[in-house]
Amino acid sequence: MTQSSVTLPPQASLGAWQWAKKNLFSSWFNSILTVFCMWLLYQVVSNVWNWATTVAKWQVVSSNLRLFLVGLYPVEEFWRLWIILAIAGSLLGISWGLWGRFSRFVAIAIGSLSIALAILLPVYGISKFLILVATGAIAVGFTAGQWIKRFGSSSLILAIAWFSSLPISLWLIGGNFGLTPVDVNVWNGLVLTLIVAISGIVFSFPLGVLLALGRQSDLPIIKIFCTLYIEIVRGLPLIGILFMAQVMLPLFLPAGLEIDRVLRAIAAFILFSAAYLAENVRGGLQSIPKGQAEAARALGLNTPLTIILIVLPQALKASIPALVGQFIGLFKDTSLVAIVGLVDLMGVARTVLSQPEFIGRYAEVYLFVALIYWIFCFSLSQASQKLEKKLQN
Repeated sequence: MTQSSVTLPPQASLGAWQWAKKNLFSSWFNSILTVFCMWLLYQVVSNVWNWATTVAKWQVVSSNLRLFLVGLYPVEEFWRLWIILAIAGSLLGISWGLWGRFSRFVAIAIGSLSIALAILLPVYGISKFLILVATGAIAVGFTAGQWIKRFGSSSLILAIAWFSSLPISLWLIGGNFGLTPVDVNVWNGLVLTLIVAISGIVFSFPLGVLLALGRQSDLPIIKIFCTLYIEIVRGLPLIGILFMAQVMLPLFLPAGLEIDRVLRAIAAFILFSAAYLAENVRGGLQSIPKGQAEAARALGLNTPLTIILIVLPQALKASIPALVGQFIGLFKDTSLVAIVGLVDLMGVARTVLSQPEFIGRYAEVYLFVALIYWIFCFSLSQASQKLEKKLQN
């Protein structure tokens, strides 16, 4: 009998009641435990729902939504932020269309969501139309990504587009080179959090890879320098490095040369995160069998090409969970910039709580801030899982 003629036994499908009887009410003890857990869950959900709908004062969020999102950024320059949202939405949609496995129904759902956001969010006038444009860009990008997917993979071009969007976004936010300059002191709220987090992630990644390769190097000077840097930085708390960047760094700069506080904070996050990323990448490098490098040398590849083409791609693939965990931690650690005088999302939360009409509304404010952090961190986690599945195929 050939393998193709072997038929597997049919899989018995359980209905809802059969599944519940098997998993939840299989014995008298499990039945009591299930009933108790359902009662406890009902009590928690009902109390939370009652508080959210009757007790909570959500005006503290709706009245300060602009402050949470953009801080004191000038109103007449808001068009720059909308352009950045449209660019990010388009790239996100294209990435989703290229790498995702969803039907066009998703694009329709996103379009419906954009209409709902424009109706429900407490914004008025042109802002409602701009919300439609920014969120609708995701649906348009998704459709474009599905169309591009038919003509082959364009991952490299898309990656270059994502990296290019960062300097373009920083130029739009800060101005200069043809645009009206905007003082960094008004880069507040979610805008500042995203700037610090994204800049830290983008620039710490290549530095961490170089440190990991340097620690594995056979050259003593490079290996000692990278090892000392990694061990010293990992032995210091992030808040200490932030204070050093804000207070001590200006002392070592030439007279007349000043670096604004935001750039100093970004530099601290890059230097701190790179040390941890280096260890994550080094773990991936050590997981690659030595036979891979030996086979590459047997084929005539020199050491740089062996590392770039053979060893490093496999090491980064093995390090994806640890790297994404580090990125998520970095995004959450941006809340520490409020301690050194920068008004990020957490700094805005403290400012809102100091308003006389909203004193004591800690739960509403911090739940809203926690929701924002969760959305971005969860999105990073889901994107990493999709990337892992794609690389495994």
